[in-house]
Amino acid sequence: MALITGVIIAVIVIIVLWLGGTFNSLVSLRNRTKEAWSDIDVQLKRRYDLIPNLVETVKGYAAHEKQVFENVTAARAKAMSAQGLSDKAQAENALSATLKSLFAVSEAYPDLKASVNFLELQRELTDTEDKVQAARRFYNTNVMEFNTRVETIPSNVVAAIAGFKQMDLFGLENPAERNAPQVRF
Repeated sequence: MALITGVIIAVIVIIVLWLGGTFNSLVSLRNRTKEAWSDIDVQLKRRYDLIPNLVETVKGYAAHEKQVFENVTAARAKAMSAQGLSDKAQAENALSATLKSLFAVSEAYPDLKASVNFLELQRELTDTEDKVQAARRFYNTNVMEFNTRVETIPSNVVAAIAGFKQMDLFGLENPAERNAPQVRF
């Protein structure tokens, strides 16, 4: 009788330890994913801060391109206020497209292309775009790992009991937007 009781207690202890370990690993993955999203937010904030300076620099050389400036400003405002992953991704896609139109305008102004301020802002924006892409990849890798754990047996049992839900990837909907804006001189 004591042997059976000991085996039952050992099995219960093993199950409790496994449940606790699985729960803790899911919490860890969720927190890593939140951290990765924070990295994206930081880079997007940096991008948003650069855009007004870029617009003002281009305005100095191409003041009659008012519609382009308004489009960039509106896209920036929409991206900054977007809520939720899907809305944020759509707004970022639209912002990237308007930035490309701003850079296209700069092609028509040789003095602007030679401006030290413009070149520096362009370099910083390109660097920021690269960092945003890296942050997206880091986020999506963490989401994929988390979602795999939430979906696969046996950790899906713990995920369901504890209320863990799958997270969305932060993707780009338009395949043409998969690259950072490029400017050719």
